[in-house]
Amino acid sequence: MKKLFLMGRSEAGKTSLAQVLRGERPHYHKTQYTYANSDTIDTPGEYSESNQLGVGLACFSFEADVIAIVIAADEPFSVFAPNCGSFLNRPLIGIITKIDSPYANIAMVRQWLINSGCEQIFLINNMTGDGVEELKNYLKSDFPRISLDEAKVHQRQGLRDWDIIPKNL
Repeated sequence: MKKLFLMGRSEAGKTSLAQVLRGERPHYHKTQYTYANSDTIDTPGEYSESNQLGVGLACFSFEADVIAIVIAADEPFSVFAPNCGSFLNRPLIGIITKIDSPYANIAMVRQWLINSGCEQIFLINNMTGDGVEELKNYLKSDFPRISLDEAKVHQRQGLRDWDIIPKNL
């Protein structure tokens, strides 16, 4: 399974999601420091909310296979700028939590994640488990292995290592 790096605002559901992915029942636990196990890296929301601490997210992200921006469906705004994933050398996915909230605006949050550069977006309900299996299946799938020569071709074309080279190139 790919190692998943979770970043997002406080109370977006990152820790609960990490618990569910480990097969635990979600229970509230304030993340006060970066917590890593074999499958996930869970970060405090304050890292995403502060310019001074945000650099730490970039450093921790290199320890993961996939980076996820987690935003609750009822968030009033996003702390992630458009194209914020452009400096990453890992796939960036979006995870929308709290999809059952009466204040959910999934379409708006989906647009924020698309604007940020997320390649794939998952809708998750940590309490019922809706959408978790789809995310687990994504994390279980393998990225294609490529040689150094293939990586150079990708780089010349402006593609990421995991992108498929178009047939016409």
